[in-house]
Amino acid sequence: MKKIAVLLSGCGVMDGSEIHEAVTAMLAIEQQGACYKCFAPQGEQNVVTNHILKQPSQERRTMPAEAARIARGDIALLSSFDVDNYDAIVIPGGMGAIANLCTFAMNGSNCSVHPDVERVIKEMHNVGKPIVGLCIAPVLLVRILKNILVTVGNDSETIGAIKQMGGEHQVCNAAEVCIDKKNKIITTPCYMLDKCLKDVAMSTSNAIKTLMSMLKE
Repeated sequence: MKKIAVLLSGCGVMDGSEIHEAVTAMLAIEQQGACYKCFAPQGEQNVVTNHILKQPSQERRTMPAEAARIARGDIALLSSFDVDNYDAIVIPGGMGAIANLCTFAMNGSNCSVHPDVERVIKEMHNVGKPIVGLCIAPVLLVRILKNILVTVGNDSETIGAIKQMGGEHQVCNAAEVCIDKKNKIITTPCYMLDKCLKDVAMSTSNAIKTLMSMLKE
């Protein structure tokens, strides 16, 4: 059975992992006959948002504690991640991907990356294991790996930043998957384009199906 790591950044689209993307990806992994383990970096979220008011909150929240809500408590610290134990890694989108895992939301193409996130992505890439980025998460992958092919749909501002960071962008429609075969990078737009849960579920399902096919090659 293939083992897939899922990298979470909190809980909620405005300050953590996008819950729909995370859960449908986890479901797709099981439906494809694999298993998953959720990870989150140690540390506080850089942003905390009241999801009802859609305004910043003064609360202090940590990434592992919030990500554990999605993982039903079964969360591991990313610092414990061992590349030998997993066949691939999946990163859902949401503001946490670009505000907690890295600072793209605040600093754009000049963003910094959480050290544990950078280590894990580089190690997976160096040993040729697939990496899946959902929604906005591909910008994080470009910041770390530079010369890779990704998609975030068709958002011109984000596409410009991807190119500034040394990446190549492929415009994709909703639920379409972009495959960088050379680097084993799989990306799909999800909520960058899709507006309803059934379409996002199709987007994540297509990405995971592509991942499983890649793992069989």
